[in-house]
Amino acid sequence: MTPAFWKGKRVFITGHTGFKGGWLSLWLQALGAEVTGFALDPATDPNLFSSAQVGQGMCSIIGDIRDHAALSAALTEAKPEIVVHMAAQPLVRYSYHHPVETYQTNVMGTVHLLEAVRSSDSVNSVLVVTSDKCYENRERKQGYREDEAMGGFDPYSSSKGCAELVVAAYRKSFFDQGRRIAIATARAGNVIGGGDWSEDRLIPDMVRAFSSAQCVSIRNPGAVRPWQHVLDALHGYLLLLERMYENPGRFSGAWNFGPEDHDARDVGWIVARFADYWGDAHWQIEQDAENLHEAGLLTLDCSKARNKLNWHPVLTLEQTLAWIADWYHGFYDGADITAISSEQLALFQSRVVQ
Repeated sequence: MTPAFWKGKRVFITGHTGFKGGWLSLWLQALGAEVTGFALDPATDPNLFSSAQVGQGMCSIIGDIRDHAALSAALTEAKPEIVVHMAAQPLVRYSYHHPVETYQTNVMGTVHLLEAVRSSDSVNSVLVVTSDKCYENRERKQGYREDEAMGGFDPYSSSKGCAELVVAAYRKSFFDQGRRIAIATARAGNVIGGGDWSEDRLIPDMVRAFSSAQCVSIRNPGAVRPWQHVLDALHGYLLLLERMYENPGRFSGAWNFGPEDHDARDVGWIVARFADYWGDAHWQIEQDAENLHEAGLLTLDCSKARNKLNWHPVLTLEQTLAWIADWYHGFYDGADITAISSEQLALFQSRVVQ
């Protein structure tokens, strides 16, 4: 990663009020980029965007990516060189109850973003963030590679597979012709970190329970996921965007960003270890009353990013859980969350600068 690359770069982020988008916005601000964000109001209270004052150092526009005209106008006004599309309906269980919203946001929202880029004369590179759940999951031990089939059992996973197909079609139909724009997709694992309060996510569920001295109920303790710290995933995105900017033909396409194989752990292990880092925490296994299907085993093959980007995870899973516990303890103790977030960013960046 080259911090000097980002100084003065005009970056447009959709979803900047979300968990991952908030962290990316903070990081780009620290690097000296000129950041414009377009997103709905934060979906939870509390949230990272407000707690860490993410909007203070950027142009923050509240809008809906389902509104093509508003999105296109915002992007045109910002004149970005780099676009990162992160706005999404991000929850599996929510998608079962709101499938139309999920497809409208995750599929048509992506179409709207790419159409806005087509009309821009400033954009050099676009990164569309999807999910590891975009693959046709066969519950196998081997990690999925970027050239494998898209799929998805639930509406969320399916919508992310659809978004990948949309990006591939736009790349071939429009962006590989005439004025070349680098277009890539990023498929990260289960991204965790301080500042996430989403419903039906493991770490936020534990934090809500533990912070109020309650026992948390765990649905699927045997489910295995590729857990990684949010900054590890974002580091991969930034590194990829640097390479795309310099060489669009070589670095466009799909990319996996996941943890080392030994950090693909089951839910029960994560709960037990995080409870240890939190202290005075209690949990129990409870049958899922809705009996909604969720993948039991999902891992990624990230050899492409390792070999072509020289990207590797920086934090082990143990370190990740410790950092997360520290962040949330700071929040509930009334500490300066902007300062805590900046400290974690600075420490992480010190380990990745080339």
